[in-house]
Amino acid sequence: MSFFKSLVLAILATLFLTYVLGVSILDIFDIDVYMGDELLEPLKAISVAAVVAVLLVLVALAIALTVFGSIIFVGLMIVCSIGLVAIGVFWPVLLVALILWLVLRDSPSKSAHV
Repeated sequence: MSFFKSLVLAILATLFLTYVLGVSILDIFDIDVYMGDELLEPLKAISVAAVVAVLLVLVALAIALTVFGSIIFVGLMIVCSIGLVAIGVFWPVLLVALILWLVLRDSPSKSAHV
């Protein structure tokens, strides 16, 4: 399952659970939500809670991706630096090997006549 498909399914599940649990909690505990002096109807009250829940999910996702992205970035930087140090130390050997390969290899025209 792709990342964005999983993200959309997680957001839809969050909205659904927030709506179902929110309506049942509002009904069970007979809670009224006011904004200023105006009474909000239950669907609007739940939609506000759902939007807050989705925003919290997105913030948590951003934090998780940032942390794991940083860890992956640091790991790649360590691997690349080790590779560059190895090339820096062994560049004379690699240069001699390349020169020997270029001088001693069979040319295509010689192998075609055989």
